Amino acid sequence: MRGVNSLLVLVVLLIGLGAYVYFVESKKPQGAEANLGPKIFSVKADAIEEITVKSGTGDRTTLKKVNGAWQITGPVAAPADQAEVSGIVSNIVTVDNMRTVDENPGDLKPFGLAEPRVEVTFRAAGRAQAQQLLIGDKTATLGDLYAKLPNEKKVFLISGSFDTTFNRGTFDLRLKTVLSFERDKVDQIEIQSPGSTVELARAGGEWKLSKPIQAPADYGTVEGLIGRVQTAQMKGITAQEAADLKPYGLDKPEASVTFGLGSSRATLLLGARADASLVYARDASRPMVFTVDSSLLDDVKKPVDQLRRKDIFEFRAFNATSVQITRGAETLAFEKTRGQGKDATEKWRGTKPATKDMDAAAVDTFLTKLANQRAQSFVETSGKLKTGLDLPVLIAVVRFDDGKKEEKVTFGRVGADVYAAIAGQPGAAKLDTTEFEDAIKALEAIK
Repeated sequence: MRGVNSLLVLVVLLIGLGAYVYFVESKKPQGAEANLGPKIFSVKADAIEEITVKSGTGDRTTLKKVNGAWQITGPVAAPADQAEVSGIVSNIVTVDNMRTVDENPGDLKPFGLAEPRVEVTFRAAGRAQAQQLLIGDKTATLGDLYAKLPNEKKVFLISGSFDTTFNRGTFDLRLKTVLSFERDKVDQIEIQSPGSTVELARAGGEWKLSKPIQAPADYGTVEGLIGRVQTAQMKGITAQEAADLKPYGLDKPEASVTFGLGSSRATLLLGARADASLVYARDASRPMVFTVDSSLLDDVKKPVDQLRRKDIFEFRAFNATSVQITRGAETLAFEKTRGQGKDATEKWRGTKPATKDMDAAAVDTFLTKLANQRAQSFVETSGKLKTGLDLPVLIAVVRFDDGKKEEKVTFGRVGADVYAAIAGQPGAAKLDTTEFEDAIKALEAIK
């Protein structure tokens, strides 16, 4: 009998659900007609100037438009995420009554509206009274939401997509940028971590390392670091005002990055790990402690070698004007010349060991392969590591940009390893052996 009773209960439940779907859900407009009901509010988006949102978690956030920008005024005073708030505003204007479920419900609990889960209150300019939308539970099919207005009895349906827009807590609505600064104005960067200080400066549109070494910096890597910090977002707020920074490891940060912007500075401090994926952080100009993705700490603490320019040469085949290559006792030199006459073209002419015209295609191939040499890593030359630079296998001197610039690079080899020392720069770069050998083959092809 127990089995029969259980089966009867299941049958009754299925009949009840089927009746609900038929009488409530199946009568909703489908497809493109689903959002053709009357608009709930007659208001223009740009007229809305105050909003209060109560989320499903219980957060109650008040926002006000100040000088055209949204600000959070409660429970804290903070800049708002303009995109998030704009989403709420635009949806207030477009939310519509998809279908009335009950004109005069005797009980609001079945709809989750006795104590609404989400409330959106707003006031438009020129109106003394605020307007409000109360949002309850999702329907049985989880497609739509029950809703009502506080001054009306009827319960109606709105699209379930509005839940994502309106159900926003205070943290969701606040600006989560960890450090605000104007990227185009950054002209200096200082990165500090225990036992290390790295300094970079922008000069003539290029980034250069000034500490702990003086060398050209990799433009893409440095710009990537700036962008990474500028776009970094808070993952959570730990303390609005932290009197003691020690619990967060911010009294002695794991790393700090300071951006110089002319006469002003912006500094981000990164402290101890909050968990496996988060670290504590703080904008030095604010008392608040928040968390960020731990990968930001890794990006800020990049070894100086990763910030250094990897290209061995600055010149490119198209702007080289003269080249001198020394291999042991042999020297090969050639320069770019222009013939006489209006339509004369440029050509390469050898000057050592003999004066003669050279195969332009072969010269361009060699220069391209030489200019493409890149550092795989950097090494100290003052230690025990053998680089072969004391007995160079090749020395290249290239003038470029109409002869205004000159580069000299010395190449050494030990077994299968090839190294390059750039004049005026510390240490040596370890190269890709195959790429270097390809350049040598191209050089031998133009002799």
